[in-house]
Amino acid sequence: MPMNDLKPLFDDCTEEPLYIAGPCSAESREQVLTAAAGVAEAGIKTFRAGVWKPRTKPGLFEGIGAPALEWLAEAKRTYSLNIITEVATPEHLEAALKAGIDGVWIGARTTTNPFAVQEMADALRGVDIAVLVKNPVSPDVDLWSGSIERIYNAGIRRLAAVHRGFATYDNSAYRNPPHWSAPIELHRRLPELTLLCDPSHIGGRRDIIARLSQEALDLGFDGLMI
Repeated sequence: MPMNDLKPLFDDCTEEPLYIAGPCSAESREQVLTAAAGVAEAGIKTFRAGVWKPRTKPGLFEGIGAPALEWLAEAKRTYSLNIITEVATPEHLEAALKAGIDGVWIGARTTTNPFAVQEMADALRGVDIAVLVKNPVSPDVDLWSGSIERIYNAGIRRLAAVHRGFATYDNSAYRNPPHWSAPIELHRRLPELTLLCDPSHIGGRRDIIARLSQEALDLGFDGLMI
């Protein structure tokens, strides 16, 4: 499907590659602001932090929730950063928009469910923010591209795909093996779409993030979300 009318994700992010960075989850005001200060000092203009965290089992830390959005909003005001977070329900999106969020990402588990993606697409109609769609848990390019098309058909034009690797039951050097052929195929189908790599979720270890980041850039990715 042609996407020739896509816009830049963020008006003030014209550098190439595009870098997004921040903690996996927003755990305290101090943590968020300290991380945001480091991101800004590094010259990165977009700050990420998870507010709602989908977990496999109940009782695990599932994020602070909506109250943490104020910490992200404070980071935005203090350091002139774009701020993005994950949303999985229309209620999440409503709260994020009220907090002045600049963009959201749809996580791998949500992308796996077309009904959930369509609910998000319907909630996004009439909204002009950046939307990043992570790959589904399995290396299913049709499912990934279908989720992107649902969001695009809702009128979103600040749109990107994020490669974060795929689940495996085998022993692997990676937390989520990259299977680079899947994002390469997605790019072949949707060449106008911004394609980012999340090396943190792929690697799961700090010591291999730099290598994975360079590998993604060498393969022609437009940027990184670390």
